[in-house]
Amino acid sequence: MRYIVFILLFFVSLTAAAQNSGQVSWEFSSKKNAAKEYTLTAKGKLKEGWRLYSFNNKIDGLEPLAFAFTDSSILLQGIIEEKGSPKKIKDELLGTEAVVYENEIVLTQKIKFTGDVPAKLKAVLKYNIARGGEFIPVADEKAEVSLEGGIESDTRIKIETIDIKNPVAPCGDDTTGQNLWQFFVLGLGGGLIALLTPCVFPLIPLTVSFFTKKSQERKKGISNALLYGLFIFLIYVLLSLPFHLVEGASPEILNNLSTNIWLNIFFFIVFIVFAISFFGYFEINLPSSFANKVDARAGIGNWGGIFFMALTLAIVSFSCTGPILGALLAGASANNSNAMALSFGMGGFGLGLALPFALFALFPQWLHSLPKSGGWLTTVKVVLGFLELAMAIKFLSNADLVAQWGIIKREIFIGSWVIIGMAIVLYLLGVIRFSHDAPVKKIGGGRGFFIAVFTMATIYLAPGVTNSKYANLSLISGFPPPLCYSVYHHPVNCEKGIEPLRNYEEAWRIAKTQNKPILIDFTGWACVNCRRMEEKVWTDPGVMEKMKNDFVVVSLYVDERQVLPAAKQVEYKTKTGDEKSIITVGDKWATFQFENFNAVSQPQYAIISPDEKALTKTKGYTPNPTEFNKWLQCGLDAFKMSQIKNAPN
Repeated sequence: MRYIVFILLFFVSLTAAAQNSGQVSWEFSSKKNAAKEYTLTAKGKLKEGWRLYSFNNKIDGLEPLAFAFTDSSILLQGIIEEKGSPKKIKDELLGTEAVVYENEIVLTQKIKFTGDVPAKLKAVLKYNIARGGEFIPVADEKAEVSLEGGIESDTRIKIETIDIKNPVAPCGDDTTGQNLWQFFVLGLGGGLIALLTPCVFPLIPLTVSFFTKKSQERKKGISNALLYGLFIFLIYVLLSLPFHLVEGASPEILNNLSTNIWLNIFFFIVFIVFAISFFGYFEINLPSSFANKVDARAGIGNWGGIFFMALTLAIVSFSCTGPILGALLAGASANNSNAMALSFGMGGFGLGLALPFALFALFPQWLHSLPKSGGWLTTVKVVLGFLELAMAIKFLSNADLVAQWGIIKREIFIGSWVIIGMAIVLYLLGVIRFSHDAPVKKIGGGRGFFIAVFTMATIYLAPGVTNSKYANLSLISGFPPPLCYSVYHHPVNCEKGIEPLRNYEEAWRIAKTQNKPILIDFTGWACVNCRRMEEKVWTDPGVMEKMKNDFVVVSLYVDERQVLPAAKQVEYKTKTGDEKSIITVGDKWATFQFENFNAVSQPQYAIISPDEKALTKTKGYTPNPTEFNKWLQCGLDAFKMSQIKNAPN
């Protein structure tokens, strides 16, 4: 029973910070003991009736008192020491004896720095408190203390001399970020695919016939069907609105979410679940009570009833459209896109889903040419299930790349896709069957076409698992892990060519010494288009020659999770007035990009002079090597122009 209590307490701890407000008031201080050695002191006053659990308790599931630091290079010198009046009580909540403090407690912790000592140290004190039957596990108290002899952070974020709105030369992109219409087309394709699922396809003739027969005039029936399609489109666009609110709160939040390790693992699990659902083992549905309530409103009024009919379609088809929408959402996130790109994608999906209803209402005779529902719809659904597995591998790979675990190397990724491709072919041939499948008696034209498509795709992927010159699969460049992220010790295709620096300050110092412009590459471990640029554009002879000889190239990874040394961590006030903690390397470069170049998407390229002036506008994803090379040349010309302009007479 006690272990069940601890499990419940763990989930309660998710909101512990809010619950703990005011139960204990803390004062923090520090004392220097020797070079790089300090004692932290925390004096706590508890409100009446509250008790704080001692470090010395040895109770299963009860987390001990502890100071937590963002910098792992800070060494703890011994355990926390307690001062006060401890009491041993029979704790009915925990079902055992416990040592607790009431009224007040003083805690001390000795620490040692292996690197530079910061002027201010940030830490979190974790502890457990209770009052009667009320328990708050792992409560957090943020601490910030000044350290004698510590150095102020020299972390530079905003560089005032960079004026991206007024560069030396106007070449570059007028807007940054992804091509919104690209996401619209992807969404449109997803909507058209969703039409071929068992949840949607049978509804087309039923719904169109309903509108054309119910209305006394054909013109009225057509207008109602068109309105129905319009509402379907609007419903899916509206689903993207919450992401605009989130993005408005923090422009980097979608980027942070898309590169979050645990969110990518969550997507991996979700897509596995979707795949199993598509294989027919269970159905993913919204609550039937909700669907019934919405369906009941479909009869009210004219416009209102049509709207609720459209909403009913969105709800009852969720088991088939949900995985496709999930792929669209996750795909937009994986490409470091913004909320507007997601809206375009959702709009495209809604249009793809709504278009047939409008077209068949205009041309009802087309209904007779539709194939009848049958086993082919189940086949489509199962194939989509296999494709969901392929997407799941992609998101597990994203998490692996960001964390640099080395689990899903390039050959493992491609090998998984090869196996999935083979499984699809064997399924279409009837060799692999699920319980709901009828035997494949003959292979028709449509089935034969897709057998050929997936067979060719699988054959194309197969060399990707080898260590040969054929392993560079240019058609899917950027989607698998990089060529150098390989199981082989010496990958054949892993020619570095350009070895960018990883630190802007280092690049700036070299640029001043060599009198070269700096080419900044804002990138990410999980950025698909970044890998495409590196593998297909950077390798162009003209581009590579300039990047190797004429620029100091620095790649800044905005999703790098490596924690900065304590002396480099800062609380930064952004240009929007928000306070942001710069804890990781990625925090620093993402903020650096937004503050100086007003963008949060990757890849983004910027050219600045050694005196930190913007030479051109920035450049986003540019798959055409000639265009990218032309922009680089413009930057070099702008650098020469600025050199002449600033030369002494």
